[in-house]
Amino acid sequence: MAFAIRPSTFENGFKQPATGEPWVWNNGEDEAGDPNSYVTPPSKEIVTSDAHNNLGVNVIRTWPTLYDGTNSPHGIPSWWKPAEKVDVLISGAGPSGLAVAASLARQGVSFRIIDKSDGPLVAGRADGVQPRFLETIAMWGLAPEIHEEGPLIEKTAIYKDGEKLLFGRSHQSDSRYRGLHIITQGQVERIYVRDLARHKAIVERSSVLENYTVESGSDDPYPVHATIKNQRTGESQAVQAKYIVGSDGAASTIRKSLSIPFDGVSTDIYWGIMDCLFVSDYPHAWSFGSVISTKHGGCVIIPREDGYIRLYTQLDLSMTGALAASRQQKDPSFAEAGGKINVHSITPEEVLEQANRIFAPYTLKFGAPLSWFAIWKISERVARSYSSPDNRVHLVGDAAHVHSVMGAFGLNASILDAANIAWKLGLAAKGVAKHDALLPTYNGERRQHAVRVIEVSGTYLRFVCGSDLHVPNLRDIDLLNKGGPSTNGVNGHSNKKILNGVKSKEEQKAADLEFLGNFFKANGQFLLGVDCPYDPSTIVQEVTNARGGQTPALKVKAGVRAPNPRVCFATGETGYLYDKLAGPARFHLVVFASSLGGAEVRRRLGAFVAALGRPASFFARFGGAALFNVVVVAKLLPFQLRELPPPAAALLDRLREEAGAQVVFDDRAPDEDAHTTWGANHSKGGVAVIRPDLWVGTTAFPDETDAITKYFDAFLQAQA
Repeated sequence: MAFAIRPSTFENGFKQPATGEPWVWNNGEDEAGDPNSYVTPPSKEIVTSDAHNNLGVNVIRTWPTLYDGTNSPHGIPSWWKPAEKVDVLISGAGPSGLAVAASLARQGVSFRIIDKSDGPLVAGRADGVQPRFLETIAMWGLAPEIHEEGPLIEKTAIYKDGEKLLFGRSHQSDSRYRGLHIITQGQVERIYVRDLARHKAIVERSSVLENYTVESGSDDPYPVHATIKNQRTGESQAVQAKYIVGSDGAASTIRKSLSIPFDGVSTDIYWGIMDCLFVSDYPHAWSFGSVISTKHGGCVIIPREDGYIRLYTQLDLSMTGALAASRQQKDPSFAEAGGKINVHSITPEEVLEQANRIFAPYTLKFGAPLSWFAIWKISERVARSYSSPDNRVHLVGDAAHVHSVMGAFGLNASILDAANIAWKLGLAAKGVAKHDALLPTYNGERRQHAVRVIEVSGTYLRFVCGSDLHVPNLRDIDLLNKGGPSTNGVNGHSNKKILNGVKSKEEQKAADLEFLGNFFKANGQFLLGVDCPYDPSTIVQEVTNARGGQTPALKVKAGVRAPNPRVCFATGETGYLYDKLAGPARFHLVVFASSLGGAEVRRRLGAFVAALGRPASFFARFGGAALFNVVVVAKLLPFQLRELPPPAAALLDRLREEAGAQVVFDDRAPDEDAHTTWGANHSKGGVAVIRPDLWVGTTAFPDETDAITKYFDAFLQAQA
């Protein structure tokens, strides 16, 4: 949200400007004096930017009673009952910490969430969400609020030295959400905060984790002993927990308490960032893209809501050199982690002047007060481990990785961190999963993704900004532990600039287009969050042809994002497969049953049904329908379900009665239906085990229940 919501009226059935404060309810005479009548809570207008232009000062309206948690001017809600012992203590209420809380709330896992800030982020920071982000929060019912907030990025324009290099359709994915959606980080935080309130949870504001210890090896079910300090009141309180999630930012005190190195590089690249309305003759000023000057550096344009633009401008080193030197000396944490510089030595007018140098021959000028202004230093770092050795403490979000703005990965990688660790913590905290088997997979899965983020984001950053700084090699942990030379300057600081080779204008353009073509071909789907495979592990079981040397049950590989084809739910309702996978964290057993017409597919499905019904089955031992969501994908029309031959009908009836199975209908054309999307074997059927975070755990034929049992035996615990 760029500015305060303006007064409006819907009296004529559509939104029109209004005057006054129509959101303030003025009680009529008939309700005067009634203490139970609704009273509009107080609002507060907050200045959104630390610096301003000559067009005025921008404010947004906030509602402290709704968003400021324990700092609410109306006091702490009577329904909030903080416990002294909780399953998870979350330190940091940015998007990653709030996402962990949202998932835990739906799992019935107790938590407390603290944050040093007085309220949600006012303005700035992250500004876009990828389709995978939206697919993830759709499981929690929050996607519509986010993807409907701002524009969808559909066009990309890249200009260099005043000439068009590329203009065309932005990369899109097969996701229902297609591409990058624009929304500010503060809006995302407020959506999460409202969601937590529905679950009777609030953020403990102005509070920090003063200290903690872990009583390893003890029989105490809550081995984490922590002290929370309210910086407003000075009061401290003791809290015990099973686990800590460190979502406390790039300068994470929790990461430092674990002595985990923050590997990578600190660059000499500084952005001047401005959220504003601009007046410009640049032909693609409201398209996503970059403007590059060989001499002056690069700008990145992100179209925002209501005609606003987020403009990133690379600053000339002559503007930042002295600043960089002084900051490096005074603040080691900043030197390592980078981020916003809280100084006023560079003005918005100076940044605009630099942007005009880069945009030349096109021009820019301010068209409204600044919504946000910041000077930002780029660091590219990944924590060497995301978890403590005992797996009681875990890092998410910026505490685990920082990188450039390219690709909008900060917010988007963080949601995947949160979704990954939250379901694992939930199962471990409830005693459903084996702590030592499941929790170590978090570090292995999420760190490898962050390393690729550094590589992809960093490569494009260097193209736009004209830097010859090596992209850090953070893949080889053993090499990092040894401090090997092939880590490309890891843990250093660079002020290198590009040395432009002697090329003709035509040769340089051809080279640039070749780079862009190769870059987006290799990374287009990664930039949208859907290309994110995980390596084989306890919870990613590869399927090979070793199982009888036969054609696989499903062609979709283990460890990848679960495809989400359109399906039919009933005669009058269609949707997506994911719509049947929403809700609390469960494993989804998606059974592809073809038309149930073939004898072999019915035989194998019968073996699956029989196995699930046995008391010793994985389904019964590990929690039944509370942990396993069975979805049958049938190549039928809805009315044909009632016309199935008795043997096939009996199988489905038993699955629905004993396992709570849902049946969806795969009635689209063969070249786009669910069976083709998943590469299902129509002759023999197939089962996909989809994890709670919507990654494929393993696949099997329906009668291979021993293989499915072995998969779950590796990390789940039998329930009494």
